[in-house]
Amino acid sequence: MSTDQNRSPLLNRRLVLGGAGAAALTGLGLATLSGCGNQSAPVDDQGRVRLRFATDWLAQAEHGGFYQALASGAYERRGLNVQIIQGGPSVNVPQLLASGAVELGMGSNSFIPLNLVQERAPVKAVAAFFQKDPQVLIAHPDPAVRTIADLAGRPFLLSDAARTAWWPWLKAKYGFTDDQVRKYTFNPAPFLADRRAVQQGYLTSEPYTIRREGRIDPKVFLLADDGYDSYAALVLAPNSFARDNAAALRSFIAASAEGWRDYMNGDPAAANALIKRDNPDMTDEILLQARDALNANGVVEGGDAALYGLGTMTVERWQAFFEAVAATGVYPTSLNWRDAFTDVYLPGRG
Repeated sequence: MSTDQNRSPLLNRRLVLGGAGAAALTGLGLATLSGCGNQSAPVDDQGRVRLRFATDWLAQAEHGGFYQALASGAYERRGLNVQIIQGGPSVNVPQLLASGAVELGMGSNSFIPLNLVQERAPVKAVAAFFQKDPQVLIAHPDPAVRTIADLAGRPFLLSDAARTAWWPWLKAKYGFTDDQVRKYTFNPAPFLADRRAVQQGYLTSEPYTIRREGRIDPKVFLLADDGYDSYAALVLAPNSFARDNAAALRSFIAASAEGWRDYMNGDPAAANALIKRDNPDMTDEILLQARDALNANGVVEGGDAALYGLGTMTVERWQAFFEAVAATGVYPTSLNWRDAFTDVYLPGRG
């Protein structure tokens, strides 16, 4: 996570997560996750199953569907008492899962569950509410820049996590080189000062900030539209919890799907009120532009979700992502990537 918390809240984002997250599980007592015996979730005095769900960052529109399900009563109607625990710079979701502090957590991208497999942590992705990872590259307006390939030879402002996650894929695809990389400090000033610079970003945040602060309309390239197959907004569940709470897990995923559908297509005011309560740095303008960006790019409802429903994951998509990143050396080709996910808890499955 970023340790720079003094700049715009839109710049201190999950960008730094890249491929990070699972390594923190080493030595944390993975038996907590795989433990013997029944791992049934507690029940409140009204008979509802209590679930704590940790998000991957401070409350924002990218969590809107979960907050919508809370605000609308979608969780409660399915017999759940859900508490959303917002993430932040000091919150590590795999650690929370390992310690039993939460029952479910949010994974920012497909690297997270694959890293957990590599660490032999018995945790799987059970749903993916973003069909596209919102990672973007941002360039200055320039008629010569029409595609990502046109960024050859330009300096790239990248975080350390990006360099070990999707940068190897980008290098392999376009022939970019490490001598193009400059340190990304989560401050737009270096990018704005260099018209040839390229900056990493998140679809819903950095482009908005750059437009406001730089008074320019940047070129924005969504990596997902160029073959980058990572999912995002993944729900992570320990295997033991899923085994012993299958009905509750299916109810959580179904209610979350309902929440995301309503958040993207209906009135987001109630969910946004809860987001602003948890994260006072959020404003209606920030939240609405983020939702618009998600909608305009089919992040939630596009791709396989349009065919099979919100939260969908497919074996073909996971295989394509793993093979692409393993080919760059991020993972050994022998890694059992199928252990990173299961679709049996999705609506209509199992």
